[in-house]
Amino acid sequence: MEAVSKYKNVLLKLSGESLAKEGGFGIDPDMIDYVSAEILSIHNFGIKMSVVVGGGNIFRGICAGSFGMDRVYADNIGMLATVINALALKGALEKLGIQARILSAVPVDRIAEPYIREKALFHLEKRRILIFAGGTGNPYFTTDTAAALRAIETKAEIVLKATKVNGLYDSDPVINNNAKLIKKACYQDVIKKRLKVMDLTAISLAMENGLPLAIFSIKPKGNIKKVICGEDIGSIIGGDKND
Repeated sequence: MEAVSKYKNVLLKLSGESLAKEGGFGIDPDMIDYVSAEILSIHNFGIKMSVVVGGGNIFRGICAGSFGMDRVYADNIGMLATVINALALKGALEKLGIQARILSAVPVDRIAEPYIREKALFHLEKRRILIFAGGTGNPYFTTDTAAALRAIETKAEIVLKATKVNGLYDSDPVINNNAKLIKKACYQDVIKKRLKVMDLTAISLAMENGLPLAIFSIKPKGNIKKVICGEDIGSIIGGDKND
């Protein structure tokens, strides 16, 4: 039976680290090509799709305070790092024949369009892949929050958070070998238990707007496609305790 997407409009959240080699920094051409091929597999369904990419493979603003940098400056550097990643991803997508547009919350008009909601909706109607860069355009907000915000603004039905772990856990599985996978969780439990899958602002924003979140591993190949086709991959955050 031919695979069928459950959704007509999705937003994919990628960490900057997903574009780097395992445990490394910078941009790995093999990973960029891998991610682009995964996006192509979804694009072939003919659905609307946007991407928010982080910048942690280049610079993590939230960590810069450890060596005394002002948080505002650090976050601004981090937002520019997401623009670099967006350019790399756009180039890789276009190499596959996919039309892509970068919309940046930080003005970089020579290399990206400014983020304007109406412009984003226009590109989505044309079935162009949107890459949202520059976070929210403000310091103190993560790209997780940017993903939730842009998903709501563009009427995405779900945020697909592709990570290096295979779902939501009750503790960090990298540190705790006995961490338990949680297949389904409500927003309130994630906030109450401070499960570190996305920042609390992003979770609260999703909860207020009834936006479900899928958490899953970016590998092996085909995982993103499986999630949008409704297969039991990773974890789902959404609903309330009574659902």
